[in-house]
Amino acid sequence: MSKSVKPSKNPLGKRASNCFGYYGFRGVEWLTGKLSPTTAFRLGEFCGGIAYRILPGYRKLALRNLRIAFSGERKDEELVAMNRQMFSRMGANFLSSIRFSGGRAEDIATCIDVKGRDVLNKATENNRGVVMVITHAGPWEVLTLDPSFYIKGRKLAAVYQALGNPRLNQLVLNRRAQMGIELLDRRDGLNRAADVLKEGGVVGILADQHAGDAGVFMPFMGRLASTTNLPALLAKRTGAAVFTLSVTSVSPAKWVVEFAEVSPTLAQDGAKAVGKWSPLDAMTDGASRGIEAVIRRSPADWFWVHNRWKTPNPEFLLTNHRRGIRIPPGVAADDLKPFRIVLRSPNWLGDACMAMPAVRAIKRGRPDAELTVIAPSKFADIWRALPEVDAIIPREGNDSPRGVAAKLKAVGTFDAGILLTNSPRTAMEMWFAGVRRIVGYPAKWRKVFLNQFIPEKKVVNGPPPHHVEYYLQIAHRIGADCSDRSIFEAIPGRDEALKNDATIRIGICAGAEYGSAKRWPLERYAEMTKLVNDAFDGSAGKKIEWVLFGAPGEKELGEELAGKIGDSANNLVGKTSITELMDRLRECEFIVSNDTGTMHLAATLGVPAIAIFGSTEPRWTRPLGKIHTILREHVECSPCFLRECPIDFRCMKAITPERVAGEVNARLAAL
Repeated sequence: MSKSVKPSKNPLGKRASNCFGYYGFRGVEWLTGKLSPTTAFRLGEFCGGIAYRILPGYRKLALRNLRIAFSGERKDEELVAMNRQMFSRMGANFLSSIRFSGGRAEDIATCIDVKGRDVLNKATENNRGVVMVITHAGPWEVLTLDPSFYIKGRKLAAVYQALGNPRLNQLVLNRRAQMGIELLDRRDGLNRAADVLKEGGVVGILADQHAGDAGVFMPFMGRLASTTNLPALLAKRTGAAVFTLSVTSVSPAKWVVEFAEVSPTLAQDGAKAVGKWSPLDAMTDGASRGIEAVIRRSPADWFWVHNRWKTPNPEFLLTNHRRGIRIPPGVAADDLKPFRIVLRSPNWLGDACMAMPAVRAIKRGRPDAELTVIAPSKFADIWRALPEVDAIIPREGNDSPRGVAAKLKAVGTFDAGILLTNSPRTAMEMWFAGVRRIVGYPAKWRKVFLNQFIPEKKVVNGPPPHHVEYYLQIAHRIGADCSDRSIFEAIPGRDEALKNDATIRIGICAGAEYGSAKRWPLERYAEMTKLVNDAFDGSAGKKIEWVLFGAPGEKELGEELAGKIGDSANNLVGKTSITELMDRLRECEFIVSNDTGTMHLAATLGVPAIAIFGSTEPRWTRPLGKIHTILREHVECSPCFLRECPIDFRCMKAITPERVAGEVNARLAAL
């Protein structure tokens, strides 16, 4: 059955472009055919130098690839020089390839030496087939121009991807056929390739490029990359040997063609792989290491302008990748070169705490993830307490977008940036820093700065989703596993901090920076503490201490409430750093709180909360988990989300001190 082809929007323009490309190629063939091998090589070097200057996009891509491959091995100035040399060599190899293919194949014998043929002959005794893993190095097209490179009398075939220009594609097919090489379109499957191998033939596969969704992610030059397992599949299916076949330069217009047998990567000395490790994986990794050896032997000859370490779209966290991740035995996840993610924290304390499950899921989304968080400096220590966060970039209140971008650039480049905020300003920070993939909700005025949009879930006739889901949606859409309930676990440390002494500490968070509509009246807090103190029998010599928490701007509120409670109050409102606040919260058996950021921080630390809701919606912002109690009186105007109540504050007044004291006493009885 023929495949349907969508008609071109401009067929005349397409035909003209194909015609121009075809005759342009033939013209270059004619010109280079008039030159000596050395002259063609030198002209190609010159053209490659021009390409280096006029193609900044490819220049930057190649330099990024070099930095990934040789990070920790070469200084950056060396890599810049290597990049320039690579462009010159690429031009030389390209023109030399065209010269050979255009009718000067007779020069191959004088320009190219062959190594490793004896190893190839030995490995293919008894009519054993060979899978040739070919790299985009040197003038690789020469490998199809001289059948004498290979085993005499064997069928030759190559798996290829059709060129976009039909006329050039047909030219290539005709020339390969004249050389006795059968071209196998990779879209037609493996059956014909397997038949050639079973007959003792040779099948060549260009196997060093990004393999997309069809590849398996495994280390390549130390960094996870989508890698084709086609050579290993064919070898497993047919029993064929696997060799790398490369062309590398030794001097102007002189190259070496080298055969090297591929050995599977097996566990040695008790080393174990991270996850599954099959014979297919072992051979795939062996081929990948063989390609690495070719690249290291002559880095300037490899095709660095291909995006080998391409970031998958949209799920660059690899939890759900089709073929999964394979890490060889003896290689720990920490040994991998990192996939660097920068994440912008929400600006409100409560929102930052509710984002933490998503942040955990993001970090666990791939074993090589290195996670940096940009956070308001006042919340930096909260993020430092989260084990999944590798580094913090504090943001001061007066930092401009370019100022934050400068901080990002100072710590290196990032592969992906995730916005847990909705402001254009925070998107600009990453855009100015050159973050390669910027992800977030397409909020107003900032779409131009995003590379990947997160669609917001729409609820038609159901309850509003919890705000945690807002952040988890981001993690889910980029490939994280959000079904793992461990992402909701408390930040470690409470068990060690909770004191087993004569004092029972109960936290009170009576403020709310958002506005008075979220605050249960102070006199009711005071009345509640009196009811609890009066009912507490003080058995076993224990006493209650009411620990008051709040922001620096709530100091007067803290002093007023402490005066109403009396000697059993420990007023810490506005007196603690974030780290001290976390330590003191951990010492509490539980807290009584309005809907505040401190309530969410306590929940994140594993401290139970009796949470009093008024103007806000608990289904949206309640602390999650069975250890918490939600007190809310739903009235006709609930929820209003106003900062101040314009009427009689009926939602909060309906919650009585007796009701809250009853909840506190029930928890005290359970201690």
